[in-house]
Amino acid sequence: MDDPALDPAEHEHGLRGLARLNTLSGVVRQLYPILKRTAQRLDRPLTIVDIATGSADLPVALLHKAQHDGIRFEITACDISPFALTKARERADAAGVSIDTRHLDIMRQDPPAADVLMCALFLHHLSDADVRTVLTRMAGSARTQVVISDLRRGMWGTALAAIIPRLVTRSRVVHVDALRSARAALSIGEVAAMTRGIAGGSGWQIRPTFPARMLITWAPPASTQS
Repeated sequence: MDDPALDPAEHEHGLRGLARLNTLSGVVRQLYPILKRTAQRLDRPLTIVDIATGSADLPVALLHKAQHDGIRFEITACDISPFALTKARERADAAGVSIDTRHLDIMRQDPPAADVLMCALFLHHLSDADVRTVLTRMAGSARTQVVISDLRRGMWGTALAAIIPRLVTRSRVVHVDALRSARAALSIGEVAAMTRGIAGGSGWQIRPTFPARMLITWAPPASTQS
């Protein structure tokens, strides 16, 4: 799905399939309580930047839950793909929520500053050096917290990637990408090693989550959160 030459129709189909997988994986259930607790400490909207947003299925779902709970989020959805950003705006409009979008190549540009920098299912696409770049840039722009959900390498994750995508989408792109992604996923130990020295090397927490995922968080030492 990262191929700039990908046919737009296949790209759109893949984005829809990926959104279904994100829903099934429960990433919103993992991230929303963290963001809600952070927002409840403020007397203003919590500002959030989503990196590699794709079609913004995660920001849109988070905004729905926040509206239901009376929590105020302001989300900027960033991606390197103009096509994905167009679909992100369409998804937000259809859902009746408001997001800002921004074209961003995080390998070359710092993301906009915000209370929280977040991303999901992005790190496993990258080399170790690029993962360090992304973590460094996210921590550098986050006033309060970095929150990342990504794949965790293991036989369980590979098995799920071979089966589940074929049950929820007909997208060839998702079928191929899911298995490649599971095989490219990092271990918790590998991510922990990459965080050493980033933002002082402290404040990083990494823990396993279901199914075959990991949750990576960072906060400045004075405001480290559980």
